[in-house]
Amino acid sequence: MGQAVADKKLIDVAIAELSQITGQKAVQTKSKKDISNFKLRKGMPVGIRVTLRSDKMYEFMERLVAVALPRIRDFKGINEKFDGRGNYTLGITEQIIFPEIDIDKITKILGMEITFVTTTDNDAEAYALLREFGLPFKNAKKAQ
Repeated sequence: MGQAVADKKLIDVAIAELSQITGQKAVQTKSKKDISNFKLRKGMPVGIRVTLRSDKMYEFMERLVAVALPRIRDFKGINEKFDGRGNYTLGITEQIIFPEIDIDKITKILGMEITFVTTTDNDAEAYALLREFGLPFKNAKKAQ
């Protein structure tokens, strides 16, 4: 949300949209230090985030897999790049793939990152778990 430095209303719009998508109130993240090249001061809002757990997490994951991802143009699957500790981050370039967002009311196309944090430290186990949840990986490996 680099543009939020110049336009404060952008954070409020993004909070409303992310809250609508996830069904849970989003919170602001603030900068931890000054960075003069980005015209950034400590404490300025720089992004938003939501942590989903339990039923809301499963419901969001189901909507992501069944509705949102298939709406991406020329979708061939998601990359299988894990972080080495069993966590997976999926980058989405447009928030309009979610049906909760009214395209006519969009002021700016915003992207987001969705991180799946698992309890395992093993990427193979995390991959197997997310594949069973229905995440459409590009080169889905056969079950062994």
